[in-house]
Amino acid sequence: MIWTLIGAIAATLTMFSFVPQIFRSLRTRSVKDFSPITLFQLSAGVCLWLIYGIARKDPIIIIANIVTLITLAVLIFLYFKFGKSGQ
Repeated sequence: MIWTLIGAIAATLTMFSFVPQIFRSLRTRSVKDFSPITLFQLSAGVCLWLIYGIARKDPIIIIANIVTLITLAVLIFLYFKFGKSGQ
């Protein structure tokens, strides 16, 4: 039970870790601090975690990585929308 709770808390923190960056980028209309390589590398890692979660049939891992992928997709979209120059 305690390990499930720890996993759920860890998943929640991870899932929403990019939300402040999304709000900041929307407010400033700038992505000048983004590294596209980091975003794509992290997305690849999250995809692999998702596959692992599916293989293990672990709903915490599956949900956490789906939500994390969504937030990363939003950041990647903002990167291409606002461009590196922030214009």
